[in-house]
Amino acid sequence: MGAFINPPNRIPLFLRIGIWVSKKATGKELLVAKLLSWYPKAAVGSAMLESLVAHRDKDIDERILKLVRMQASFSASCPFCIDMNSFEFQKQGITKEELAVLQGVNNFADVVSFSQREKLAIEYTRYISGSPLSFPREFIDELKKYFTEREIVILASTAAQVNYWARLIQALGIPPAGFSEYCDLQTNKTNIEDNKQI
Repeated sequence: MGAFINPPNRIPLFLRIGIWVSKKATGKELLVAKLLSWYPKAAVGSAMLESLVAHRDKDIDERILKLVRMQASFSASCPFCIDMNSFEFQKQGITKEELAVLQGVNNFADVVSFSQREKLAIEYTRYISGSPLSFPREFIDELKKYFTEREIVILASTAAQVNYWARLIQALGIPPAGFSEYCDLQTNKTNIEDNKQI
């Protein structure tokens, strides 16, 4: 099934340049970029948000940021986001068992490989992605023992950014773009062949 609407027939030149940059960065021509061309301010604002949010940082390793993006995607049940943010998750050392925790199939107690910082980042992402929003004081106190104020802002903005995209993409009916071969996007269950090494 395709998106709820079609892209405009004519896309302004500056947005076509942005679409080209997006394709160069992702290796795919993303439908969302074309659909946002109907309202160029939304296209530019979304592009700015994406370009300025943390993808790498000197204080938070890429594995934690990947876990946050993946958890926000699964929490929002957004097939496109799951597809994109789960792409090459194994390069960050994320195992099949850890993936099952992010998907809600297994509990933290079932997996011993997450660090305390990773567990807290994942749990914080779940709070950020939940509805209604609620942040228990005792959890925030624990979070502040393991993360600086700057790091907490990075975690919060990263999770919120994925939630923004999840809601926008789902509101437009945009299907997955075909990034990840490792997730059954409709059921949120792992679809990894037993003989594949992660």
